[in-house]
Amino acid sequence: MTDTTAPQVLRAPAKVNLALHVTGQRDDGYHLLDSLVVFADRGDTVTIRPARDYSLAVTGPRAAGVPTDDSNLCLKAARLAGRPVAIILDKHLPAEAGIGGGSSDAAAVLRGMAALGTPLPDRTERLGADIPVCLLARAARMQGLGEIVTPVTTLPPLPALLVNPGRPVATPAVFKAMEKRDNPDMGEIPTDLSTPALAADWLAGLRNDLEAPALAIEPVIGQVLGILTALPGCLLARMSGSGATCFALFPDRATAATATEILRRAQPGWWLCDTVLS
Repeated sequence: MTDTTAPQVLRAPAKVNLALHVTGQRDDGYHLLDSLVVFADRGDTVTIRPARDYSLAVTGPRAAGVPTDDSNLCLKAARLAGRPVAIILDKHLPAEAGIGGGSSDAAAVLRGMAALGTPLPDRTERLGADIPVCLLARAARMQGLGEIVTPVTTLPPLPALLVNPGRPVATPAVFKAMEKRDNPDMGEIPTDLSTPALAADWLAGLRNDLEAPALAIEPVIGQVLGILTALPGCLLARMSGSGATCFALFPDRATAATATEILRRAQPGWWLCDTVLS
């Protein structure tokens, strides 16, 4: 039996959009998405326990600048669920980086509260389009406003390098800069993607519709993509989410680790994460 009074410690993994197609915009301004999402084996850690009032403390190497008031998605999630908890967020992922750090943290809070006996609230996409897929926290296709989440079981584990150049990019600004909002969807996902190379070949025919507007706002993204593409063994390089984090896929973990060390020496000020996406 689960102890509903013991603190819950949960992983909040980085989210990566292998492809992100913007397929329309509703009259109320919300965008319709079709995205293939995977998760890293690295991320933040969330600890929650029952309390008399809501509270949030932020620790870790990326704690600076993270709000601890009700503007933080972790507290918004807890209040939506409706049970006071004390939250400790150990922050390792960069903010406004296109890898769903805030959404993954908030989803971890909701998972932890469910373990404490508090049911998940309805329509979690109200907190943000990435919340439902971050609740699942494994490979999935995300559609609509983010509320349609379909697990994907045909992708192999993908050795990867995540790179953020330290330039935050605001998601609303990227969507505002889009020139075309009614793009084709991803189509069917193949069932024979047995290796990273096969997956990368198929993904090369897809896209991130937010990459061009993000590049216009923050040109360093183009520099990151160019450097990643030139790394030995790189199968595919693309921006994740609304940026500025980009990823490169590799055939195996050793090749990804070697590429990480090459880039770490060349760009010591960038955030790098050698990981496996699944």
